[in-house]
Amino acid sequence: MTATEIKEGKTTAIVAYLTMVGALIAVTMNLEPKNNFARFHIRQAFGLHLIFLGCAIFLSVWFSKYAWMALYLFYFVTWIYGFIGAISGKLNPIPVLGKYFQQWFTFIQ
Repeated sequence: MTATEIKEGKTTAIVAYLTMVGALIAVTMNLEPKNNFARFHIRQAFGLHLIFLGCAIFLSVWFSKYAWMALYLFYFVTWIYGFIGAISGKLNPIPVLGKYFQQWFTFIQ
């Protein structure tokens, strides 16, 4: 990946990490022209937000204060990891789940 491609896709990649709505906006921002750097981070952010929302829905039924704290800690740490990667122009997948996000969300072009 070239430095110009990273520079052109950096704004879209950063927007993707700003809530689930930001990820959806980033998908539309990346429609034309398509940027591989932005696509990588959109998939990472979309998966991260989706996992968080899914776990939050589950925990809303099964309430445990410690489970909520663990969820928020996991989300915050992985979000920071991905966000810093987007700012610094790196393609580091989120630990454990990042490689799966790239496989599962291939519909994000």
